[in-house]
Amino acid sequence: MFEEFICDLKVARKRAGLTQHDCGHLVGVSHHAISQIERGQRMPTIRELCALSLIYGRSFETLYAEILKEVRKDLQENLATMPAEPKEWPAIERRRKSLDRLARRLLEEDDHYHVS
Repeated sequence: MFEEFICDLKVARKRAGLTQHDCGHLVGVSHHAISQIERGQRMPTIRELCALSLIYGRSFETLYAEILKEVRKDLQENLATMPAEPKEWPAIERRRKSLDRLARRLLEEDDHYHVS
């Protein structure tokens, strides 16, 4: 997952004809920070990822696709073991509807992304 992102990032920068210094300047970090990200020594912050996405015109789904897959699986497991709602909880119906919507979204996304 992260290796694909690193490769995508390097290719995008080179296709754009930009140096690590250029990217660092645009993102507001040092060229060393860009180098660390491109070598897989650290994850970009959300802000850096957004900036790089805008600079290169790419979404970099390779970075978060695996993470979303893991989170989806965890949510499904946690949803299956949700504790019962507190007695006389005033928002009991909203809670149930929210949990039902979440379950449907997770199933739909499983079908869409072919998550196992």
